[in-house]
Formats: sequence, structure tokens, C-alpha cells
Amino acid sequence: MKAIILAAWEGSRLRPLTNSTPKPCLKIFGKSILEHNIENLAKFVDEFIIVVKYKKEKVIETLWNELYWTKISYFEQCDIPGTAAAIKWLWEKVNWDFLLLNWDSIFDFSDLEKIANLSSYWALVKEVEDPSKYWVFKQDSNSLATEIIEKPTEFVGNLASLWVYKFNDKIFEYVEKIAISPRWELEITDAINLFVKTFPFHLIKIEKEFIDIGYPWDILQANSHFLDKLTKTSIEWEVEEWVTIKGKIILGKWSILKAWTYIEWNIYIWENTVIWPNAYIRWNTVIWNDCKIWNACELKNSSLWDWSHLAHLSYVWDSIIWNNVNIAGWFISANLRHDKWTIKVLVKWNLVDSWLKKLWVIIWDDAKTWINTSSYPGRIIETWARTIPGEIVK
Repeated sequence: MKAIILAAWEGSRLRPLTNSTPKPCLKIFGKSILEHNIENLAKFVDEFIIVVKYKKEKVIETLWNELYWTKISYFEQCDIPGTAAAIKWLWEKVNWDFLLLNWDSIFDFSDLEKIANLSSYWALVKEVEDPSKYWVFKQDSNSLATEIIEKPTEFVGNLASLWVYKFNDKIFEYVEKIAISPRWELEITDAINLFVKTFPFHLIKIEKEFIDIGYPWDILQANSHFLDKLTKTSIEWEVEEWVTIKGKIILGKWSILKAWTYIEWNIYIWENTVIWPNAYIRWNTVIWNDCKIWNACELKNSSLWDWSHLAHLSYVWDSIIWNNVNIAGWFISANLRHDKWTIKVLVKWNLVDSWLKKLWVIIWDDAKTWINTSSYPGRIIETWARTIPGEIVK
């Protein structure tokens, strides 16, 4: 069986993070979103067809052709937008039954195993409290899907689509029949509504958690999902004397924990990273390649990406620090509002509620702060930004 993974779009709600990294390539606990799903499905799939467009070279660079001993090929989406347009010209590559997945989420292996072994046609769904926010399936008395509706204004059910489907090649004929939607897209949901009139279409509820990466702060929660399940320590390089580790830790090649470092809870530190003396690193922190954490710094529930440096006596809590960021000494910021309200973040020129009580700062590629920089909760320091000594980011 083949699987088509739709990985052509940017992920605009994650800007400016996705200015340099397409969303399918975002790393969660050591692997990109794409790799997590490919790894979980590789046992059941003979070939993955990855539909690419936005920064396609980055997507191809992230994978390799025989990843997990499964063939991977690539197909560039045409200029017509939409999920149906993504598969419109794949009918020559796919025969019989196949899986279709969007790239937004990471699913548990057990849920994917269950559905991959079913012989029928189906969609993966989840019960939701507010169906008006989702694409929702209607079903008949035999629990078969009869229609999928976007953000229904009247109650038609509470089974929201998770954008994981199993079809046969008849779906390509239905894609040819549908018209451009009011959003000027070819929508796969319009083709699904034709498909369910011909073939019994089952709705399969997920039994485990799934991880949805819609906004930047979801990266912290996704890392936490995997770190909470970490059961054993793996140390591939050097831990000096007088280091305290209370929890499980992954320490990659050429990474060093220097004396008097204190590690608390489960932590992930990847390759060629140096943690200098007296650093305090705790609770669900992920540090990627070639990072430097200098003397007497503190990190908590944060993600530092490649080539980023945190200078002495700086504090980073509940934050995302992107690639090649240099944070000068005495960097301190607030992660909690005085009024205890949840924190709003500017996304696509609109304030979006993160529903988090604690969220510190999000710093993007190649930004540099000067000494004594601080910030209000939930602020964004943009790509290539520079602060001055003592600046407060409001």
C-alpha cells in the first residue's frame, strides 16, 4: 500500500518560524513532523509520495530516499491551491487503495497500526466539544459517513476529521469532477462527499493522543509529550565530575556537560553542544545542535535550535529560541502576567490567545540581544532583530 503525505504548504500561523523552515520539517524531539509519521507508518507502507512545493529542497533534504527501508518519492504540487489539487495529477502513480495524510499532526503508532490494517475505507476522527471549529462528519445509523461539513452552524455530530484517510483510486475521478471552492481552492472534502456516496466510509476514533502543531507554542507542548514518556538515559559523550542529573537525559555525540551543571526532570540535548559550569536546566527543555549555554544560566521548558548561544547569567523559561540566535548576558524576561490572564501572541497581525498562563519569549533566526535585554510575556523578537543594552521588548 502507498501513502501520500501532503507537505506543500508553509504553515503561515507559524511565521516567521516558517520563513526559513517549512512546517513539515519542524523538529519535535529529534525528528521532523514528517519523519515521525513516516517512522510510524513504514511497517505498513511500501512507498511514500511526498507532495512538496514551499521550500521543497528543505523537505527533500530532511528525508532520504530509503528512510526506514521504505521508498520515498516526491511530487511538486501545481499552482492551483487546495488539498484536492495536491493529488490531482497523482492518478498514474497510485493504484488501488492508498492512505492520504496531511502534515499538520503526529499520530500515535498504535492508532496508525490499527487503521493501516483495516480493509475498508475510512477517516481518522476525534470527538470534539465544539464542532463549529472543525470539518465534521455526518453519519448514518450504521455509523458510516454520509457527508463532511466545514464548521457546521447546526449540530450534525461531533466527529472532527483529523485529515488521515484511506481511499481507492476512484477518488481521482471525483477530484476531476469538483469545482473551485469559494476560497478559490480545490478541496479534497468536496471529493470525499462524492466518494462516500459510492463506497462505505467508516469513521475511526483515535484512542491515543495526537500532537497538532498549529502555533509556535505548540512546539513546547509537543516536546513535553515525548519527554514525559522518556524512560531511560542515553549519554553518548562527556559528563564531567560534579554534574547532578535528576531525571532522564539524552545527550548526543560531542556534547559536554561541564562541572556543577544541575539537570532536573527529563532533558534532550543533541550533538556538539556545550553546557558550561553552574547551568541549571530543568523540566522539558530541548537543546539542538551546536549550542552553547554559558556559566550560571537557567533554562526551563524551552527549545533552543541549532547554533544558538545563551550567555552568562541569563534566564530562559517557557520560550522558543530559533536558529543562530545570540542572547547576551543578563537576559531576563517575564513569563507570567501580573493579572494572571492567559498570554496573547501576535500571529499574522492578529493577537491570538495561547491559553497558556506562562509563555516567555519567541526569538527567530539570526536575532541578537545586547546585555540586560528583557521582555514582556509572549513577545516575539523577529528574524535579524537587534536590541540595545538594557532594552525592554514590550
